[in-house]
Amino acid sequence: MTASNVIEVKGVHYRYDRESVLSDINLTVPKGAFLGVVGPNGSGKSTLLKVILGLLKPREGTVTLFGEVQSKFKDWERIGYVSQKANAFNTGFPATVYEVVASGLTKKTGMFRFIGKKGRPQVERAIRAVSMEAFMDRNIGELSGGQQQRVFIARAIVSEPDVLILDEPTVGVDTQNVQTFYDMLDQLNKDLGITLMLVTHDIGTITSKVTHVACLNKSMHFHGSAADFEQVKGQELTEFYGHDVHMLHHNHDHDHGNEGVR
Repeated sequence: MTASNVIEVKGVHYRYDRESVLSDINLTVPKGAFLGVVGPNGSGKSTLLKVILGLLKPREGTVTLFGEVQSKFKDWERIGYVSQKANAFNTGFPATVYEVVASGLTKKTGMFRFIGKKGRPQVERAIRAVSMEAFMDRNIGELSGGQQQRVFIARAIVSEPDVLILDEPTVGVDTQNVQTFYDMLDQLNKDLGITLMLVTHDIGTITSKVTHVACLNKSMHFHGSAADFEQVKGQELTEFYGHDVHMLHHNHDHDHGNEGVR
């Protein structure tokens, strides 16, 4: 593994009972990259994230994190994670945006230790990074789905990780707000230097933001730069997805509100 790669997956296989979900997966995530992982439903995208995070153990293959074999890796604060289940957060829970984000520091302080004034600047920085400072004292249950997702991302980055892994973060985000949501992720990548790995269905939208794309359908069908991915022909995507997929190509001028996959 080179020093420039923060994640490296080699020859990973994973099964649920007798069903093969991941077959000989090879993947590298360079430092500073914004990687979009795309593929049809049931293609193993979420499973791959869980293998990388050590939540699932592959049948074969290895995962290396920051140059260290995963089984020996201890510095998990360097990796932030927002799961699909973040949307299932009990929004009736009486907690403010500030309190939810501050709870991301409990790894350092202990679950029931008070964050105190020392941690406040760190919490406020994370909230500002996702443009939610105007809602800092608002109850989490009063926010829209998209706003809640921003809060969960702030919670994931409050401990200042080097890598942020997101599993379909736009689920529950209004269609008209999806583009601004990706703009925010783009800023986290470029302004804060956080390496991003994002599972998504929004192929056409993300190619204007990501630096790399991985196409997964149990095996890896494409892994390379976003520019190279835009050269993939529609017929190849149709074979990959198993149904017609039309990716609307674009120039990179950040005005892509009508792009996507049909």
